[in-house]
Amino acid sequence: MRSSSDKSAAALERLIHVALGNTGQSRVVANFLLAWWNAGECGGFDLTDVWGVDPLIAVDMLRVFALLAGCHQYPDTMGYGKHLEAIVRVWRPAAEARGGNADGEPR
Repeated sequence: MRSSSDKSAAALERLIHVALGNTGQSRVVANFLLAWWNAGECGGFDLTDVWGVDPLIAVDMLRVFALLAGCHQYPDTMGYGKHLEAIVRVWRPAAEARGGNADGEPR
């Protein structure tokens, strides 16, 4: 049986994969992940946007929300910095051009 942390990591990795896509659900997931990483630079997250994702994606988002509430870490400090940088390149090219978190600088 997988541990809770394994399930949370798997959910986060699935969400990263979705966020790198080019759909409305990808946009919602990207907004969610980027708000965790750096809401000030990348924008916040409207909770009602969850209404626009498939139930399995919403469950993964809920699992990741519980993860971030418990771990008190940013995703880059958990080894996901390069993944978030890729999401910024897809969904926040202006932030990358300004040198936001895309270059790995601290929040």
